[in-house]
Amino acid sequence: MGEFRMPSLGADMKAATLMDWHIKEGSPVRRGDIIADVETEKGDIDVEVYEDGTLEKILASPGEKLPVGTLMAYVRSEGDPPWEQFQLKLREKEIKAAPIPEQVESEKVSMPTPETSKIFEKPEVEPSLVQAVKPLERIKASPLARTIAVENHIDLHEVHGTRPNGAIGRADVEHFMAVKASKAKPEQPERYAQPQAFQTNMRRAIAAAMARSNREIPHYYLETHIDMSYALEWLEAENRKRSVKERLLVSVLFIKAVAKALTKVPELNGYWVDDQLRIQEAIHIGFAIALRKGGLITPAIHHADTKSLDELMENMLDLTQRVREGRLRSSDLTDATITLTSLGDRGVETVYGVIYPPQVALVGLGKIKEQVWVTQDMLGIRPVVHATLAADHRATDGHQGALFLEALSQYLHDVTQLLS
Repeated sequence: MGEFRMPSLGADMKAATLMDWHIKEGSPVRRGDIIADVETEKGDIDVEVYEDGTLEKILASPGEKLPVGTLMAYVRSEGDPPWEQFQLKLREKEIKAAPIPEQVESEKVSMPTPETSKIFEKPEVEPSLVQAVKPLERIKASPLARTIAVENHIDLHEVHGTRPNGAIGRADVEHFMAVKASKAKPEQPERYAQPQAFQTNMRRAIAAAMARSNREIPHYYLETHIDMSYALEWLEAENRKRSVKERLLVSVLFIKAVAKALTKVPELNGYWVDDQLRIQEAIHIGFAIALRKGGLITPAIHHADTKSLDELMENMLDLTQRVREGRLRSSDLTDATITLTSLGDRGVETVYGVIYPPQVALVGLGKIKEQVWVTQDMLGIRPVVHATLAADHRATDGHQGALFLEALSQYLHDVTQLLS
């Protein structure tokens, strides 16, 4: 492909600021290499390249704010043309894409009228302005000062002379150059936004995405209560066999159960684009993580349905750690196919989520809480979680949503099905 463009790191992202390049021109790159840092409203992101090749031409400079889709660099892969030829192709594409200007009709060309022709008349100059112009004075400067000024394209009229009678010396020119250089020094991009500014940007980004979601997506909501006693018993027994570092969290069971349930109801795993549901074969679960400085972010756990519980645990800890350290990669944010949000650790019993466009569903999980439960005509106390589904009515209806929640409940009743 060759074209390395500013990626879209979320439906709400319009632009980002390039912070730094990690690779120099002419250096080889491999798919997955981090070649640049960008600053978005949700923090700094490491941007990866998606092909092997050579970073042949860099087209954007650190500090530039670039709209999504802006060509930032040219990565030359095997078989791609060199930069000069690629540049010609780009120009041809631009010319073809440019609108054809309308032919100017001769009758529409109007001759200047007597009134309009007045603008070409010689303007009258007010005497006061003529008097204000003073004749240029000869600048007093040493030969060395003049030489330095010429070599550095300095206008001596701008230099203040400190020698007798205002004459300009070498030191005056060098001082002027130093002051000018300091003023002309490009401002370093704000690597780390101030907390207040970050929160403002974060809230703005979330507000834009949620406003779009509420405006465009006809939500429907379903809720079910799931008996977690079997899952927690299995988890307790499994963790007794493991060291502290290797223990699993109940969140991993939730992620795997959601992924497996989506294999039963794939209509909830996809995007709504151009008035069509585009079901995604891969299941990438966006896992909502709260940020310490405010706001939240939802990096994706890729191929969650095919990973073991240990792999998911490792992925989840890695993502959480990198979110805290501000080291997320572009691939973490670009392709979640559904979002899972769990607020149970904050004591919330039920979550009614807002779908993150263009996704078509969001799963919410609340606190696992002991409550009265009836099983086989027996009254008892069981640990129960409230699971909700917010889904896009354009893509699915309540029947499919109910099938998903039923599948989710079954997987959490029989955790052994999550081990494959």
